[in-house]
Amino acid sequence: MVWLYLVLGIPFLFSPIVPLLHKKFTPKIHTGWFVLWIPLLIFFVFLSTIPTLSSGEIIALSLPWIPSYDINITLLIDGLSLIFGLLISGVGFLVILYSIYYLSKHKEALHNFYIYLLLFMGAMLGVVLSDNIFTLYVFWEMTSISSFLLIAYWFEREKSRSGARKSLLITVFGGLAMLAGFILLAMMTDTHSIREMIHSLGEIHSHSLFLPAMVLILIGAFTKSAQFPFSIWLPDAMEAPTPVSAYLHSATMVKAGIYLVARLTPVFGGGEVWFWLVSGIGLVTLLYGSFNAIRQTDLKALLAYSTISQLGLIMSLLGLGSAALALDAGNAKTAYALAIFTALFHLVNHSTFKGCLFMVVGIIDHETGTRDIRKLGGLMHIMPISFTLALIGSLSMAGLPPFNGFLSKELFFTAVLNASEISLLIPVLAWIASILTFVYCMIMVFRTFTGQPKHKLGKQAHEAPLGMLIPPIVLAALVVILFFFPNVLVQYVLAPAWAAVLPPLAQEGLLTVHVSPWHGVTPELLMTLGVIVFGLILYKTLKKWQKLYRTYPQALTLNHIYETSLERMESLSLSLTKRYMTGSLRDYLIYILTFIIVAVGGAMVFSKGIVFDPSLDASFSIYELALLAAMVISAVTVLLAQTRLTSVVAVGSLGFLVVFFFVLFRAPDLALTQLVVETITTVLFLLCFYHLPKLKKENTPLPTKVVNGLVSLAIGIVMTMVALSANGNPLPESISGYYENAYELAGAKNIVNAILVDFRGFDTMLEILVLSMAGLGVYTLIKLRMAGGKENERS
Repeated sequence: MVWLYLVLGIPFLFSPIVPLLHKKFTPKIHTGWFVLWIPLLIFFVFLSTIPTLSSGEIIALSLPWIPSYDINITLLIDGLSLIFGLLISGVGFLVILYSIYYLSKHKEALHNFYIYLLLFMGAMLGVVLSDNIFTLYVFWEMTSISSFLLIAYWFEREKSRSGARKSLLITVFGGLAMLAGFILLAMMTDTHSIREMIHSLGEIHSHSLFLPAMVLILIGAFTKSAQFPFSIWLPDAMEAPTPVSAYLHSATMVKAGIYLVARLTPVFGGGEVWFWLVSGIGLVTLLYGSFNAIRQTDLKALLAYSTISQLGLIMSLLGLGSAALALDAGNAKTAYALAIFTALFHLVNHSTFKGCLFMVVGIIDHETGTRDIRKLGGLMHIMPISFTLALIGSLSMAGLPPFNGFLSKELFFTAVLNASEISLLIPVLAWIASILTFVYCMIMVFRTFTGQPKHKLGKQAHEAPLGMLIPPIVLAALVVILFFFPNVLVQYVLAPAWAAVLPPLAQEGLLTVHVSPWHGVTPELLMTLGVIVFGLILYKTLKKWQKLYRTYPQALTLNHIYETSLERMESLSLSLTKRYMTGSLRDYLIYILTFIIVAVGGAMVFSKGIVFDPSLDASFSIYELALLAAMVISAVTVLLAQTRLTSVVAVGSLGFLVVFFFVLFRAPDLALTQLVVETITTVLFLLCFYHLPKLKKENTPLPTKVVNGLVSLAIGIVMTMVALSANGNPLPESISGYYENAYELAGAKNIVNAILVDFRGFDTMLEILVLSMAGLGVYTLIKLRMAGGKENERS
């Protein structure tokens, strides 16, 4: 079972080795060859679990991470995680093989590329294998960060940076919303395990936090899977290299939201809100993506919007299928449950034909120097293999036989027809979107490969090398094979995943299906024929009605709203920052001290925390009074000193007097620490201030003096009241007992060292890190100053 952690850990463990291999072997060997074995190994590991999972068992393993908060790295492989694991590793292998021929080993920073890719692969595996919701969230945000790095791989391009920033802002916003939803979900169920939550459905659905938790989690899923209106980040993310687009935006990252909705369907499904939100947003996204794909002139932009539409199709199916959990009749349950099966089937089909199409577009760009449809044409005879692959992928996406997309599209029509009893608008919108899908598929193939080139291409077009063609050929072969042999996939992969999404129906034995390409003349077949007929008409008359796109006001587009909002927020924050960032240390101190006065003083007043009880005071000696008087004199001397040297000496004496207090209170370790620190700081102060000019009398305006005096007086009163109130209240139970057995817990005889190194190890480590960074910064400034001085001497 430990191999399960190995599957998750290999991408993370191997990523630091990539730069070393890159440095040693480049340019002799492409770095991708060293990385290629990782997804292949993971793929075969997932394949080996198929017999176990297809028999109805699951594989689980848990490792304590933060046990005090019940946050563990609990890994789970069931049918649903198996599908995604196979896609992540299988498509990942093909993408890395493709990138070896796509990315130049001489010109590209390949070590960065493969580090980011491995981090993303590991994060995606963590998302689909995690049973603990908070572990899942950690991996979820890791996918956002690693995808940001991949999208911005060509960071010297403004569009790459902009697209990466947009994807990060939107997906991280959704991730934070999802985290809030997870916290509410944990509060409702008193568990962090998704499996245990499924057994607490009665408590969840009747809880007052049910609806806010659902909405927040769906926001996270919708942002990651580019659902309307969060879909605007996906087209801009196409500025990434084509291998990244083929991996992140067709097979993996954008499917994370799909996975989350599928995984939580047993928890939230069965209610009307979940049904309408998921299916409604999915249908709107399907229509939005297919409508906007037609207007695109860049092939990758067209595929981006087509991906949005296909993700909307899958999401709508998950929403429709959730109704099966609310129904009582067995036939009705089976009818709606078929939508969940279709979603999983189309999930696999989409990864095959869309991954193939992305790679073909990358080949076109690589071999012709452009992706602009307005410049392309006539490539069918120059690039016959690429044309064949594009034809297979596009016809499958359009839902035509003999390709796997036809099977899942027919089942999609079956699902929306079953839902027509709820609303007739569901099948109508689905059918219209399918017609538009057919149109952009025709544009993809025929505008690119037939006719004559409209403009002179950037380079002499030719077919891609065999190594670049192998990955899309494998995917295209799967597109055809799955059409003729779909039930092998159904029996061993899709059926266990179906049961994982709808466990109650699986226990009742209602989840059975046999996929066949021919069912006679059915309404679904007639809908497909209608898609072809009307799609051909719209494609042939495209120039006549495409002008409709220009009638929509640009100011109302989602992208314009996003860009305008971002600009206004940046402008507002800049003007606000300029108002309080005055460059005056006095102003900053006033802000800080005023906040302390309001926050602390207000809290004490409203909570009635001001208490003064002299009877609780301990007795004091003449020595303590003498030390206190000396400290007061030192403090006043600092204020009245005429020279910096006097001020430094007075401050130092104040610190040394504190040492005597520690001695009187029997704290020799603290006294020694204070003595060392005070000695060093005093010497450093003297060294620094010795080189500064003499103090000059400042003519401070009266209003400034008044404000300074009031703030100083107020902060003094508040701190005095805090000290008196702390002394006047009964002390809480001491925590020193926790450290009494330091020797047993940490093996340390010195309790102070044990606290610093073991009990507060993270604090100490971060303090050391901060000091190290500060030291490096000072060293860098000194070196720059010395280098600048030498340059001046030379000049």
